[in-house]
Amino acid sequence: MTNDYRFWRIAGQFIAVFFTALVVVILWQNLNRNLQQLGIQFGFYFLNQQASFEIGEKPINYNPTDTYTQALWVGLINSLRVAIAGIFLTTIVGITAGIARLSENWLVRNITMIYVEIFRNTPLLLQLLFWYFAVFLSFPKTENKISFWGFIGVSQNGLELPWFTVSPEFSALLLGLTFYTGAFIAEIVRGGIQSVPQGQWEAGRSLGLKPGLVMRLVIFPQALRVIIPPLTSQYLNLTKNSSLAIAIGYPDIYFVASTTFNQTGRVVEVILLIMVTYLILSLSISLVMNLFNRTVQIKER
Repeated sequence: MTNDYRFWRIAGQFIAVFFTALVVVILWQNLNRNLQQLGIQFGFYFLNQQASFEIGEKPINYNPTDTYTQALWVGLINSLRVAIAGIFLTTIVGITAGIARLSENWLVRNITMIYVEIFRNTPLLLQLLFWYFAVFLSFPKTENKISFWGFIGVSQNGLELPWFTVSPEFSALLLGLTFYTGAFIAEIVRGGIQSVPQGQWEAGRSLGLKPGLVMRLVIFPQALRVIIPPLTSQYLNLTKNSSLAIAIGYPDIYFVASTTFNQTGRVVEVILLIMVTYLILSLSISLVMNLFNRTVQIKER
C-alpha cells in the first residue's frame, strides 16, 4: 500500500488539512487570549447598536438612528452597484479595444495602443483621483450645469438624468475601474484572438463572409476558450479594487466598515466581515465564470 501513489496522494491531503486546521486553532486561541487581556469579548452584538453616522448614497432606506447592520447593508449594495456596472462596462471597453488593437486602420490601432499603455501602466488610485478632482469637480456648479439635448445635465453634482442622478463619487469610481481594467482585458482579448490559427480566418473568407462576420461568427467564439480564464481574474480584480472608493469618499462596504470599527473599536470582527464579504463576492464571480467557461470549451465525442 505504501508504494501506491494514490495512498500517498490521499494521505498528503489529510495531512495538509490537519496542519491547516491546527494553525487556525492556534491563531484563534491566540486571538481570544489577546482580546481577553485587553478586556474585550469577541462577538458581533455591536451590529444591533445605533450607527449614528450619515451615509452619502443610500440605495435603500437608512437613517443615522438605524443599526450598524443596516449601514453595512447600504455599503454592500453600493459595492455591488459598482461591481456589476463595472463588469458590464469594462467588458464592452476591453473587447472593443482588444479588437481595435488588431485593426488594419493605422490610426485606430495606435490610438488603442496608447490607451492601453497609459491606463495599464498608471496606478489605479491616481486614475481615480484624476477622474474625481480633475474631471468631475471641474464641472460647473448645479445652477450652471452643462445640458445635453435638454434632459441630460452634467455638473459638480454628478450626471443628472430624467430618472436619477449619478453622484460624482460613483461616476469617478466607475470610470476609473472601467478604463483601468478594460486596458488589461484589451490585451487578453488581443492575445485570445491571435491564438486562433490563421487558417480559421482563411476558412471564413472562403465562405464569402466579410471580416466583421468572420470575427463575430468564427474567430471570437474560438478565442473565448483562451480569453475567459484570465478574464475571470480581471473581474475579481475589479471587484476587489473597488475598495479604493474610500479615497474619493464613495460609501462602499469598506468605507462603511471603516467608520464602524472606528466608532465601535471592534476591529477584528469588522475585518472578518469585510474578508467574508469579498470572499463571497469573489467566489460567486468565479462560479459564474467557470460555468460559462464550460459552455465554450470544445467537447470531445
